[in-house]
Amino acid sequence: QVRLVESGGGLVQAGNSLNLSCVASGRTISSRTMGWFRQAPGKDRDLVIGINWRGGSTVYVDSVTGRFTISRDNAKNTVTLQMNNLKPEDTAVYYCAASEPYSVRYTYWGQGTQVTVSS
Repeated sequence: QVRLVESGGGLVQAGNSLNLSCVASGRTISSRTMGWFRQAPGKDRDLVIGINWRGGSTVYVDSVTGRFTISRDNAKNTVTLQMNNLKPEDTAVYYCAASEPYSVRYTYWGQGTQVTVSS
């Protein structure tokens, strides 16, 4: 079992930055695909960005390209989402997710952290 705990959310003004952290416990994340999803009120939970066990990242939401960056520190069992130039449409609950080893399917989820961007 992998337990994921997110932190770093909050209320920010448009144009500002936030860094979200996801700390994993129970198992190492070194061989897992890690990702950040988000869910806005009344909308589906969407995969925003992911990083594989080799460190390669993929952005899945065009509107965050160039603004969001994902990174991982396997030694600290941590994944970070750096969000720059935030926009009101980025407002959502952000969830960290992890796959089983050497998989691309997300199996484990955190409880989420709220990000609210005011205009």
